[in-house]
Amino acid sequence: MRDFRSLSEKEILALAISLEEEDERIYADFAEGMRDDFPATAAVLDGMRKEESEHRRRLIELYQQKFGEHIPLIRRQDVKGFVQRQPVWLIKPLGLERLRKQASAIEVETRHFYETAAERSQDAGIRQLLDDLAQEERYHSMRAQQLGEEKLTKEAKGDEEQARRRLFILQVVQPGLAGLMDGSVSTLAPVFAAAFATHNSRDAFAVGLAASIGAGISMGFAEALSDDGALTGRGHPLGRGIVEGLMTTLGGIGHTLPFLISNFKVAMGVAGVVVLAELFAIAGVRNRYMGTPAFSAALQVVVGGLLVLATGILIGSS
Repeated sequence: MRDFRSLSEKEILALAISLEEEDERIYADFAEGMRDDFPATAAVLDGMRKEESEHRRRLIELYQQKFGEHIPLIRRQDVKGFVQRQPVWLIKPLGLERLRKQASAIEVETRHFYETAAERSQDAGIRQLLDDLAQEERYHSMRAQQLGEEKLTKEAKGDEEQARRRLFILQVVQPGLAGLMDGSVSTLAPVFAAAFATHNSRDAFAVGLAASIGAGISMGFAEALSDDGALTGRGHPLGRGIVEGLMTTLGGIGHTLPFLISNFKVAMGVAGVVVLAELFAIAGVRNRYMGTPAFSAALQVVVGGLLVLATGILIGSS
């Protein structure tokens, strides 16, 4: 790996060409990743890609004038001082905020490179071009804002917010809600059956803890091994599996924790209140994010949960 200060002007230009080509391809990847769900943002990124392509063209023309046709391959990883970038294909699915941070980091690093390279250049023509490109990179964010004003209309921004909300529901809310419902409802019967069968808080807590963790592991693995999200837009299966597994465990732990209270009657009373709070909370989430009418959500979740609770009580009391 070479130190930047040891590079000749010929090598600096070759490196600049390589950097612009890489940035152009990154913006193309960003645009392609955003095109289906965020077309207006993709249009902005396409504009930035075209600017990087123009920079590369100007650098190649100057290189040919100064040093001939052959351009040696000098990459960022061959020179000390550059921040190593994670390949775009490894950070999918792309989020808007993450993308904007990545694009901002690219602009800052590239501008700093041109400013440093211009200071070291002794050739007037090369220095002039590097200075010009440094200024253009400085105002690249302004150009992106102008493109945003042109492409990101009020209607487009509204569409993108809807798309963002849809992705959030698909990738986070749906698996989380499925886990919370399963954890809250499916563990009611064993926890309260154990409680009424033994009249012992410690036994009920042990059963509830085992049921909650077991259900969380089962649901997490089931979701993680389901579709990969490539066609459904549901995101990475591992992420969904973690969300669903954690929420399943949380759903069961909620009404299990009251049985840490040694007094059985007090523990039962607190657990009953927690169960009602859990069921109404789930119904509220279904109503807000899934568009389920409030009455229908309450009927599906609350009534179903109470029936499961009653089943556990009856079995435990028999």
